[in-house]
Amino acid sequence: MATKPASVLITGANRGLGLEMVKQMVERYHSLGILFACCRDPDRPKAEGLKTLASKYPNIITVLHLDVTDLCSIKTAAQQVGSLVGTGGLNLLINNAGILLRGNLQDTSPEDMHTSFNTNVVGPMNIIKEFQPLLKTAAKASGIPGMSSKKAAVINIGALLGALESVPYSYTFLPALSYRISKAGMNMLTLCASEELKKDGVLFSVLHPGWVRTDMGGPMGELDAQESVKGMLNVIATLTKKQNGGFLDYSGKTLPW
Repeated sequence: MATKPASVLITGANRGLGLEMVKQMVERYHSLGILFACCRDPDRPKAEGLKTLASKYPNIITVLHLDVTDLCSIKTAAQQVGSLVGTGGLNLLINNAGILLRGNLQDTSPEDMHTSFNTNVVGPMNIIKEFQPLLKTAAKASGIPGMSSKKAAVINIGALLGALESVPYSYTFLPALSYRISKAGMNMLTLCASEELKKDGVLFSVLHPGWVRTDMGGPMGELDAQESVKGMLNVIATLTKKQNGGFLDYSGKTLPW
């Protein structure tokens, strides 16, 4: 791809898919303007890999504290990002942070449902709301026609388990009731946001990374993080108005809701 986003923000960037996204982004775009790698506890051992990577690219990667379940944390991060991107705004926001709680109808508690919704739906909603001024600024400042990730885009990392059509053939294998329902909620959030902000030139899509061998996906996954992220970045790079509000997998295939 000849052009690239000037500024990127990724949540849940300290491990798994998020960390791999940071790694591949800086390797793919050597002259990337700034990449905000966000996580809940940047000073704890779980973020050591991210901090090591950031030390190799100090002029590109900025590690930020952002807890998707804490609105004050989100507001503070948005202020920090705004002060650094200035009039250029934020080109690409990837809502990657999420939680997977396994359990069927009988095992799932109200607390499980609240936790899943707060992390997988309310968190991304608040992030979109707080960062939308920066996304609108980027869209206006870019001078790029149409819609694209190089102009202004929000990518929500979803899951095939959030598709209603997936339930009959996958529920017995992995019930994950609260996860499924919250990811279906994220799909609706994406559609609503895409409709609301299309006039501002901000693109929205949901991406399913596949069944990946990560802490969340487990060791039996069908592909590794490197392959999944490489595919997702290729898809993100080609998104246009046609995919606004779309649900796609890491290969670019459109998925059923």
